[in-house]
Amino acid sequence: MARAPRPPASQSPMFRKILIANRGEIAVRVIRTCRRLGISPVAVFSEADRHALHVRMADAALAIGPAPAARSYLNIEAVLSAARQSGAEAIHPGYGFLAENPEFARACSDAGIVFIGPDASAMRKLGNKVAARKRMAAAGVPVVPGLSGSRLTVSRIRDWAKRAGYPVLLKAAAGGGGRGMRIVRSPEELADAFAAARSEALSAFGDGTVFAERYLEESRHIEVQVLMDRQGRGVSLGERECSIQRRHQKLVEETPSPVVDERIRRRLGSYALKACRAARYLNAGTVEFIRDARGRFYFLEINARLQVEHPITEAVTGVDLVESQIRIAAGAPLDLPSRPLRPRGWALECRIQAEDPAQDFRPSPGKILLYRPSSGPGVRVDSGVTEGDEVSLHYDSLLAKLIASGRNREEAIGRMAQALSEFRIAGIPTTLAFHRRVMGDPAFRTGGIDTGYVRRLLAQPEREPEAEAQAAALVAAAHLRTTAAGRRSLEAAAAPDFRLRAGRGTGWERGFPRDPWRLG
Repeated sequence: MARAPRPPASQSPMFRKILIANRGEIAVRVIRTCRRLGISPVAVFSEADRHALHVRMADAALAIGPAPAARSYLNIEAVLSAARQSGAEAIHPGYGFLAENPEFARACSDAGIVFIGPDASAMRKLGNKVAARKRMAAAGVPVVPGLSGSRLTVSRIRDWAKRAGYPVLLKAAAGGGGRGMRIVRSPEELADAFAAARSEALSAFGDGTVFAERYLEESRHIEVQVLMDRQGRGVSLGERECSIQRRHQKLVEETPSPVVDERIRRRLGSYALKACRAARYLNAGTVEFIRDARGRFYFLEINARLQVEHPITEAVTGVDLVESQIRIAAGAPLDLPSRPLRPRGWALECRIQAEDPAQDFRPSPGKILLYRPSSGPGVRVDSGVTEGDEVSLHYDSLLAKLIASGRNREEAIGRMAQALSEFRIAGIPTTLAFHRRVMGDPAFRTGGIDTGYVRRLLAQPEREPEAEAQAAALVAAAHLRTTAAGRRSLEAAAAPDFRLRAGRGTGWERGFPRDPWRLG
């Protein structure tokens, strides 16, 4: 496809120095793209993170306060002071912390520092889910049937639910991440659930407003990645399947979705761009949809930031989304494709958390005594820790993201199973064993998942660890048998350990655009 030549770097707007207002793997991720673009990365750290990996990797690092996030990573003035002291022209917020805080985006603008993300106005339009639902409905984007209002009461919800039917989902208007949410399956549960949702919402977000909507059983959570530039142009980079969750928080993601074909992909992309334009959205964002058991899609929300699972979209599009964020923030226009963007191959991500699945995914702080990430063709690890690091209770439990890609879903699952069988972490409980179990599960391998998948999986009798490892290893072996190199690898593998070594690449690494900023 013919394209106009991209202007040389000297003619492209770009920053010289960017401060990263985050920590862990996302800070490391942004640092790597900054280095590739010739931008000097600056880190910030709390007292608990003084020796963290992102601090050691940055060109400069500034202390911003004690371990509690409220006194460090959430301290707007401390972050801005660090940016001014370092001479940074822009701030990348990563995700979490201040990433979706309109007051922070406004404060950056007032200080003459570019915020790499949407502006405060767009965040405010999307921050309240009730207002966002109304805006989307007006723009022609379908929303889940629900009930909202400033004077919403238990009595009103009960009357509405009698007509709409149970179960009902109560949600915090200002919230996210599963907080302030309660599923109500009968009228008798409503009063207690309403009080609990309001209390949790007030504690977490400073706003106790809740609303109600139909709870869709056997639903799938599917989101669409978009980019919007300052010229008002946008592009959809396809969907991600995010249905494997616990407590409304994702554990495994993949792209494309097994239930989305090209026709549906175009329709979802159209809805996503309509939603962003309705909010005058800028930069990278994710439009979340829910798919019911009958295959109907409804708008959920727009995440006004980079998502944790963005690497799988990068794997199937060849687009560096962090670079895209930086270029858009610097004023560069999108180089839009002349035809809809299609995924090339398949990719999955497993979130390796410092959590114990046997204890309802309870966080497991402590010292990492051994850390040996996997590698190989089609395997990527985004990590924010190293061997000897202390995992703190003060922050999110994410240790690393394991990404595996292949020519198709079967090959991607095989590579993921192989990579999980090789990944070693000792000293603290992690979700590695859970992910191995998922990769060996027949329901997952056939795409039979929804938001209730984790509950059903954990309710099944757990197999012996050796059986789980063998099941995952057999999945890994399946795709290797398709190549001569794979057969040689299998013959050379030690069967009891299932440490399968992949042969040479299968061509997956080839065929991406040379310039990942170009979206064609």
